[in-house]
Amino acid sequence: MIRERPDKVTMTAFPFRKAHFIGLAGVGMSATATLLRDSGVAVTGSDEAIYPPISQVLAREEFVCRAPYAARNIPEDADLIVIGKNARLLPSENVEAAEAFTRAAKPGGPKILSFAEVLALLSRGHENIVVAGSFGKTTSVSMMAHSLASAGLDPSWMIGAVPLSPARASNAGTGRLFLLEGDEYPSSNTDNRSKFLHYRPAHVLLAPLAHDHVNVFPTIESYLAPFHQLFDLVPRDGLIVAATSGELSERFLAEAKRDVVTFGLTMGDWRAENIEYGAVSQFTLTERGREVARVKTTQLGAHNFENMVGIGAFVLTRGLASVEQYTTAMASFRGVMRRLDRKSDHTSVQMFEGFGSSYDKAKSAIAAMKSILRSDACLSCSSLTRFRGAIATSLNGMMTCLAAVIAFSYLSQRTKGPAPMSKQVLTRLWSECAPPAWMPCPYIPARKALPKLALSYARTMLYYF
Repeated sequence: MIRERPDKVTMTAFPFRKAHFIGLAGVGMSATATLLRDSGVAVTGSDEAIYPPISQVLAREEFVCRAPYAARNIPEDADLIVIGKNARLLPSENVEAAEAFTRAAKPGGPKILSFAEVLALLSRGHENIVVAGSFGKTTSVSMMAHSLASAGLDPSWMIGAVPLSPARASNAGTGRLFLLEGDEYPSSNTDNRSKFLHYRPAHVLLAPLAHDHVNVFPTIESYLAPFHQLFDLVPRDGLIVAATSGELSERFLAEAKRDVVTFGLTMGDWRAENIEYGAVSQFTLTERGREVARVKTTQLGAHNFENMVGIGAFVLTRGLASVEQYTTAMASFRGVMRRLDRKSDHTSVQMFEGFGSSYDKAKSAIAAMKSILRSDACLSCSSLTRFRGAIATSLNGMMTCLAAVIAFSYLSQRTKGPAPMSKQVLTRLWSECAPPAWMPCPYIPARKALPKLALSYARTMLYYF
């Protein structure tokens, strides 16, 4: 029985009528701009480098993104300017940002806000659920949005990525709930507060914690401090659900002076037991040893099962969905782009794309791959965004991925996999995707199981597991 069903509400009146986003092609910026436009505000934006998938999102949403940055991009009648958190958006480095601050300094000039402050204004009057943590928060907030939408609650949400489920990264819903992906990173170049501290959480779902963003938080204490502040913002009747598995999770929870519902694969009030891996994996969701449901999913890896345990702990404890609604949503959840989404539905060689911006994320992705693929035929490919001061283009990234496909294709025939491409085809493909001159020769472990030919074609940052 669902204990709580939000009343229908309307989006709180926004105090500005025309907004301009400088740095529109960021995932958080584009999602917030779409949410603002859907709430009735006129929105324009600009950026300098626009790549898929955000370029595709902006096209689908019919956003015109002006490029490059220029003072003239800002409409004369804009009363709000939203500036992203990016070193290239400092007024000293960016003519458009400089123009924004010049206009804002004049009497009656536009207001400058971060997208976190915009979300704070949009979410006023709602029951805000903040999903935070070092890793897993993007997938978790997407899962929760999908679950609650599937249960008919029509929440609002903002997801800092491009989800496949739900269909959009933001939604101006009619329900009382507002789901917010909570980032601990500073709000803007002029506001060092963590973004999630703007969001007035009624409830919090905390994913695993590990020391991250060391350029901003040089010590563990400085990293955990904003999470403690986040917990302090939750009212006493609010629900806090937290993971136990991160390297800092146990320490943080021991220091927290709040009642917390915990979850994890092997530790916590809610757990995943009797895990079975496959094309459709499944596990038993338990609460303090009591079997709650058998959950099926096409998502890869133990880390995704843990995310689902957290969602189950939250929505079932809060009474936002029935057990059947929860399991149905998990079975139909399609994932998030660049979070191990499959790219090769019609090929014999399976390809997945994963965005691992930290050791823990990369480790989880590799473990997920090895759980479904033969351990002797799994290649990982990494593309550096910066190396020795040079900026790698998206084309270089695609070329590196192609190298992975070539090497994996050749490996497959050595392990009774699909037929390999001919040496002539391999040679031609590789000649079209040679690494740039500044790319160093990577260290590739010498393994007898890895054919020399595959090694020669996998020379750009490929590692054999």
